[in-house]
Amino acid sequence: LLLLLLLSLLLCFQSITNFRDITMKYLRPGGTDRRVWFPNSCVCVGLLRHGDGRRRMDGERMDGSVGFHRPWDQYKKGFGDVNGEYWLGLDNIHYLTRRRDYELLVEMSDFDGNNVSARYATFFVGGEHRGYELHISEFTDGGAGDALSSHNGMKFSTFDKDQDPSSYNCAKTYLGGFWHHAYCAYGNPNGAYLWGYDGNYKFGVFWYYWKGYYYSMKNFSMKIRPLV
Repeated sequence: LLLLLLLSLLLCFQSITNFRDITMKYLRPGGTDRRVWFPNSCVCVGLLRHGDGRRRMDGERMDGSVGFHRPWDQYKKGFGDVNGEYWLGLDNIHYLTRRRDYELLVEMSDFDGNNVSARYATFFVGGEHRGYELHISEFTDGGAGDALSSHNGMKFSTFDKDQDPSSYNCAKTYLGGFWHHAYCAYGNPNGAYLWGYDGNYKFGVFWYYWKGYYYSMKNFSMKIRPLV
């Protein structure tokens, strides 16, 4: 299942041009070597969330809504449906990014069809012994604004493993695991899937510097590629 998931992830970045080909990737989740073939160099690291509780991969819309309010073990290993929403898994993200330089592309759209992005020239995630710390830098604005740099250096937290510096349990409050900081989040990709503007403050899939805390995105994705 994990192998099929990883193979399917390459579809999410086919709309991005000028990406260098990769022959194969080596992952070692749980201490077991895995050789994974990637015809393209693009990998969705966390999620690809689309409107109406559905996901679109490579131009095709598919049914399937997955809850992201999950415990530590599931965020570590990964979860979801290769034909729907998914989380790649912290172990896999770490092993992908630990030995070479990657960049991160965050893309989102609202319910009116507007699309924006944020790009970070450096992206990697530390190992479990370091709390899967997030490391990003060199933001380039594609209209979304920078809601993620404040999360740089933060450990990953879930409702049952609170590692953030906030006095709150941010993952429990915001209904999803993430690299929360002292004020919890300016971006909440793993929050509850809502419908645009909503009275539930900070519960949804929000990106503060584009739509504020009360707007939950229709589509959202986080994607990485290795630097040349």
